[in-house]
Amino acid sequence: MFIGHFAVALAAKKTVPRVRLGTLVMAAQWLDLLWPVFLLLGLEQVKAAPGITRFSPFDFVSYPYTHSLAAVVGWAVLFGGVYFAIRRNVRGAVVLGLLVISHWVLDWFTHRPDLPLYPGGPKVGLGLWNSVAGTLIVEILLFVIGSAIYLKTTRTKDRIGSIGLWCFLVFLLLMYFAASFSPNVPPQNQLAWGALSMWIFVPWAYWIDRHREVRT
Repeated sequence: MFIGHFAVALAAKKTVPRVRLGTLVMAAQWLDLLWPVFLLLGLEQVKAAPGITRFSPFDFVSYPYTHSLAAVVGWAVLFGGVYFAIRRNVRGAVVLGLLVISHWVLDWFTHRPDLPLYPGGPKVGLGLWNSVAGTLIVEILLFVIGSAIYLKTTRTKDRIGSIGLWCFLVFLLLMYFAASFSPNVPPQNQLAWGALSMWIFVPWAYWIDRHREVRT
């Protein structure tokens, strides 16, 4: 799942309006922000396997440190704990921790059984990626709902708050479709370096949020 994670981050603004969108995006995408680093370090492994599912051509051979459920719970506690230590916002810390966990839950719906419950443990996954239509419908619907909630929760303070947000949303959709239907399947290192570009969405989301305000 890709834009579905951003959808959850956008929707979470309604629950914790004091938390910046950049922080919400970082939490919801935390596992995938760490994942390319672990790939480049050789601690996790993915390989091209066209046809392994109808939607994704990748075999996630090993990612126990970023995508096992036990590790995810640890990352959630760490992320929420660091935020609380800085901001002293209990509600924000709890929601951010839940956003980290939400990434694994959404991946559990989409992945084939390749998500470990703990390093070396049994692997699970409901396999939505075995249906192209089902994957597109679920992700796009989540994205539309999440975007609508964020738009209803906030209002623009200037033109940047409007144009910047719409560019952000459209660019995410374009990236999603480009990656989903690309005929090229990159090898591990190339995929990892490309995945590091995900970090650009964090400062972009902070920038957008500075030019918007929560509706009263």
